[in-house]
Amino acid sequence: MLVDEERARDAMHDVFVQVLRHEDGLTDAAPSSLLWSIATRVCLNRLRSQRRRRESMDEDALLLAVAELPDEAERTGARALLSRLFGGEPASSPLIAMLHYVDGMTLEETAAEVGLSVSGVRKRLRGLRERLGALAPKDEV
Repeated sequence: MLVDEERARDAMHDVFVQVLRHEDGLTDAAPSSLLWSIATRVCLNRLRSQRRRRESMDEDALLLAVAELPDEAERTGARALLSRLFGGEPASSPLIAMLHYVDGMTLEETAAEVGLSVSGVRKRLRGLRERLGALAPKDEV
């Protein structure tokens, strides 16, 4: 399912971690079926996560490009764009974007820093990416 042998090996390790985590609730009536279903779920979750990351990479690249503009005129335009982007957003939105996109913090680290859940941070970043996409055509940045 995962094509790459290294990714498959990592998934296999995750299967056994899942078995160890839930060993109290498992029965040994059909161990091969149990391992097969856990492995299938682990692989499908990894494929879903990979697809989501790939879809958000283009949007993430746009936010990173704004953050790394070298020229003063470009930075001035970017500031105006960022003002429109963050206008009406909660005060923590610029901090979340800065921590995640500029400082390179993971979603978990960002969530812990700002006191939100990971899904809350993910939702806020998704909203910012969508809003930025609507504000700035791809060829302007």
